[in-house]
Amino acid sequence: MTVMSDAAAPSWTVSAEPPASPVAVALLRAYYTDVADRYYVLHEGRRSTPQEIDEGVAAYPSDALLPPHGLLLVARDGDDEPVGCAGVRLWDARTAELKQVFVRPARRGRGVAGRLLEAAEAAAVRLGAERIRLDTRLDLTEAVALYRRRGYVEIAPYHDDRYAEIFFEKRLVGAGTHAAG
Repeated sequence: MTVMSDAAAPSWTVSAEPPASPVAVALLRAYYTDVADRYYVLHEGRRSTPQEIDEGVAAYPSDALLPPHGLLLVARDGDDEPVGCAGVRLWDARTAELKQVFVRPARRGRGVAGRLLEAAEAAAVRLGAERIRLDTRLDLTEAVALYRRRGYVEIAPYHDDRYAEIFFEKRLVGAGTHAAG
């Protein structure tokens, strides 16, 4: 699956990528570094260590982002440079979960995250989901604002991960018209 950008934005694509590919591994590591650094700066006044990033990557494996129950999407610019990612996986038969939404800091503010969300929501519908959920932290203010702008509404917690502080859900347009698989 590939989604092209509009003419007003830089030319880039969104497509599925195996989570174990070098591109995916690098993006997921950059994601964990970004969110861990923000957490440690806020709570401990320091940046994360490589060992902490290794532990974070190991604690949240990306195997659930494999077909037929999930996938990892990667956004690339016109030079085929990976600029961001978003994962989607089935939580249950009618619910998908959005995971690891990330755009490299130098590429933020250009609509990449919105396009990744659109592609992830479409993938969730193809997997058979009627709604999509996610969790995030309150200090990730840009993410919280993005989800609210995109129609996600706050819900009660649906799991107990220690880093999850706010939970969102969105009903998916076109849900119920595609079979999982």
